[in-house]
Parts: sequence; C-alpha cells; structure tokens
Amino acid sequence: QVQLRDSGGGLVQAGGSLRLSCAASGRTFSTYAMAWFRQAPGKEREFVAAISGSGGSTYYADSVKGRFAISRDNAKNTVTLQMNSLKPEDTAVYYCAAKRGPLVTMTSLSYASWGQGTQVTVSS
Repeated sequence: QVQLRDSGGGLVQAGGSLRLSCAASGRTFSTYAMAWFRQAPGKEREFVAAISGSGGSTYYADSVKGRFAISRDNAKNTVTLQMNSLKPEDTAVYYCAAKRGPLVTMTSLSYASWGQGTQVTVSS
C-alpha cells in the first residue's frame, strides 16, 4: 500500500482559495485511484472529489462541483485539490485517500490508505 502525506490546509476567508497537496510513496502510483474526503466536527466523513489512475476521469460531490478541482501528477506521485470560492460550510479536516486499482469510487470503505488529514477553516 502507498503511504500518503497531505498538506496545504489553513485559515481563509469566505470566497478565498486554498490548494491541498498529497504526496504518495511507492513506484506504482498510477495504479491507484485517488480521492479527497472531509470530516467536519460532529459529522460523518464525506466524499469530496476523486480521480482515476490515469487522471482521465474526475468526480465531484455536488456541494463542491464548479468550485473544486482535483488533479494528479503521476511522475511526481502527487495529487492536488484546488479549492476556490470557499464557504464556511467547507470547514473540515480534509483527507487524501488511495484505492488500489485505477477506477474510482465515492465510498470511503474502498480506500485502504489515508493521509493524516489537514485542517481547512473558512471564516465568514
């Protein structure tokens, strides 16, 4: 399994932008589908965005569609989540996750490797 380290969170005002990054170990990164999930206090972890192993397919939660963009660089073993037009309801701990196999799912149980999480706080 790959090991993941996510970073890039912080405090931003509503309407602002943040860029989250996830660095993965291993030599077979392109064989993993990657995703971002988030968990707000008192709420269950929820799907945010995912990208296939090749990077050719992306998927988004309705709540972030048009505002967030997921991308990956298989040569650098990284995946990025660009978050624009942030809202207070985007406040959560964001987790990078990896699933063996190129096809994505939106179910957290399908992802075996997780980053440690990075806090995103959006003030109103």
